[in-house]
Amino acid sequence: MQVLSVELDDRSYPIYIGNSLLDQPLLVKKHVKASQVLIVTNQTIAPLYLEQTQRMFSDFNCASVILQDGECYKSLETLQLIFDKLLQEKHSRTTTLVALGGGVIGDMTGFAAACYQRGVAFIQIPTTLLAQVDSSVGGKTGVNHPLGKNMIGAFHQPSCVIIDIDTLHTLPDREYRSGLAEIIKYGLINDSVFFNWLYINIEKLLKRESDALAFAIESSCLNKARIVAEDENELGVRAVLNFGHTFGHAIESWQSYRGFLHGEAVAVGSVIASELSFQLGFLSNEENQKIRDIFLRANLPVCAPDNMESSTFIDFMQRDKKVVDGRLRLILLKSIGRAFISEDASLEQIVVAIDRCRNAS
Repeated sequence: MQVLSVELDDRSYPIYIGNSLLDQPLLVKKHVKASQVLIVTNQTIAPLYLEQTQRMFSDFNCASVILQDGECYKSLETLQLIFDKLLQEKHSRTTTLVALGGGVIGDMTGFAAACYQRGVAFIQIPTTLLAQVDSSVGGKTGVNHPLGKNMIGAFHQPSCVIIDIDTLHTLPDREYRSGLAEIIKYGLINDSVFFNWLYINIEKLLKRESDALAFAIESSCLNKARIVAEDENELGVRAVLNFGHTFGHAIESWQSYRGFLHGEAVAVGSVIASELSFQLGFLSNEENQKIRDIFLRANLPVCAPDNMESSTFIDFMQRDKKVVDGRLRLILLKSIGRAFISEDASLEQIVVAIDRCRNAS
C-alpha cells in the first residue's frame, strides 16, 4: 500500500492506494469521529461493493442510501435524498458520510457533507479510474444545473481517500478509458516526464497491466496533491487542473449530461485547447499532433460534436465558473508539461480552434 498526503495544515489527509483495501477495517477507524456512518452509493456499485464496505464499517452504526447512477442525476433533487436519509436516521453533527462510487457520488456526498448541519466529515472511496485520479482528491464538491456543470457546490476536504485498485476490475471499458483522459491531463499541464511515460505505455494502461496502472494512479494523485496543497481554493495555480474542462463542460451541459462521459468530453476539450495553444503560437505543431495522437491511442474521442454550433460552445463556455469579470479564462499550454492561464484568446480564435477539431481522423 502506498500512502500519499494532501498537505493542508489542520485539514491535511492521507490518500491510501493499494489492493484489497476494502478488506482493511483498521484503515478507517481513525477517520470516523463517532458512531454514526452513512454510506452513499448508487444502483451500479451497491451490488458490487456495498456489503464489503459495510463490513469495513461494522464497528459503527452504519446506514446506507442508494441513488440512481449517472451524471444526469447529479442534481439538487438527488442531493435531497441524502439529506432525507440523514434526517430520518437522526444523524448528528459528528456523523461521517462515505462516498462509495465514481465522481458523481463523490461530488454529491462531499457537498452533502459540506451542507449538513453546516459541515460534517466524509470519506472518499472512489471506484472509477476517473474518480481515483481526480475528483476524489482536492475537496471540490457540488452538483450540476441544467445551464452549467458543477455550478452549485463548495470546497470541503475529505478525512481520507481510499483507492482500492481492485474495484477497477468491474469497471466497464468505456468508463475506464474516460479515466485515462484525466491521467493524460496531468502530464500535459505539469509533468512532461510523466507524459512521455504515458506516451510510451498507453497500450499497457489500456490492457490494465497492474504495475503500469498503479504507477499512473500514484503519479496522478501526487501531481494533484501538490497543486491542491499550493492552492486549495483555486485562486491561482490550481486553475490549471481545468485544462480541457471549459470546452468539455460546454459539451456535457449541451448534451444534458446524457452524451459524452466526463473524461470523453475532457479529451475533446484538451484537443481543442491544444489546437488553440498551437494557433496562438505557444505549442509546436509536433506537440499538438502528439497530444491528439495519445488521446486517439487511448480510444478517446478527439472531435467536437458536428451538430454543436460554435456559437453554442461559446454560449455554454461563457456560463462556466472560469469566467471572471466577463472575461473567459482558458487553460492553455506553452509546451507539454507547462500549462498557463490565458485571457487573451479572442472569440474568433476560439471558434477557429473548435472548427479545426471537427471530423478529425
